[in-house]
Amino acid sequence: MEETIKSVVDDCFTSAMALTDSGVLHVPTRYILPPSQRPMLGSSIGSDTITLPVIDLSLLHDPLLRRCVIHEIEMACKGFGFFQIINHGISSSVVKDALDAATRFFDLPVDEKMLLGSDNVHTPVRYGTSLNHSTDKVHYWRDFIKHYSHPLSKWIDLWPSNPPCYKEKVGKYAEATHVLHKQLIEAISESLGLEKNYLQEEIEEDSQVMAVNCYPACPEPEFALGMPPHSDFGSLTILLQSSQGLQIMDCNKNWVCVPYIEGALIVQLGDQIEVMSNGIYKSVVHRVTVNKDYKRLSFASLHSLPLHKKISPALELVNENKPAAYGEFSFNDFLDYISSNDITQQRFIDTLKKNNLCRWC
Repeated sequence: MEETIKSVVDDCFTSAMALTDSGVLHVPTRYILPPSQRPMLGSSIGSDTITLPVIDLSLLHDPLLRRCVIHEIEMACKGFGFFQIINHGISSSVVKDALDAATRFFDLPVDEKMLLGSDNVHTPVRYGTSLNHSTDKVHYWRDFIKHYSHPLSKWIDLWPSNPPCYKEKVGKYAEATHVLHKQLIEAISESLGLEKNYLQEEIEEDSQVMAVNCYPACPEPEFALGMPPHSDFGSLTILLQSSQGLQIMDCNKNWVCVPYIEGALIVQLGDQIEVMSNGIYKSVVHRVTVNKDYKRLSFASLHSLPLHKKISPALELVNENKPAAYGEFSFNDFLDYISSNDITQQRFIDTLKKNNLCRWC
């Protein structure tokens, strides 16, 4: 551990939050994006013509309405690879407590947080900045802590011990999102015409990585991003955001701002669902903008099949007219890929597509 910390510190580690706290008036050069990649802040491209789906998940439990909700989910997955959910069963107190614990963690002195610092993407609990500050050509205005979260009993002892409330409060939220993920996967499987328990065994043993993100106030948000355009590797990402900042790419390749809805959670399809559905559904390309006035927090609960479990197109969705369009892959394959490749240059899922197909949408 001491060697890991030393290597990070020796590499001139400076977090985005430390820069904000120091009162910098300009974004350091390493954070400035090429002009073509900078966000068009204040632009309303697409946002005034597109209604993003919001689904009342409680209606899934009504036998008379379940089919209608499944259809709504199908339309959202086909149209966006994304939807927001309300009445999802996670109490507002659990959500508030998790955000409070995250705030307290990021407010700790940097030396305390650096006890968990690492550049190794395979590390089960890892604090860092940008994507991987030691390899990123352009840095991103983000601090994060990532930790494996399922089964909770296996990993929670490795989580931060400071603040003292972190394990309890974030642990409750992690458990609640794991239960929610199971409901969502069942509904999405049904929407594809599969049995709702198609991935039941994999869900029970699945991998859950909680990425807790802090996007500090940025002095020049028009030059930087909190996260670059990318899709998530797993099956689903369940996202909690404290304020607006997420943008998704629509099928016309316009960036659409995702509105902040009090009490709502965001569901994003990942690469594993795109592969399993044989391309019927697409993983959503998204990015994170930053702002000048306040800090934004988010919890990205990243769910995937077990580390070494391969996923491939469902046999029920493959036929002579629609052959398998993707090769198989595992979470571990994805980790190996991002260890030595720049995801801003090529999405991982594009390496799986047959006939060298490469699409963003």
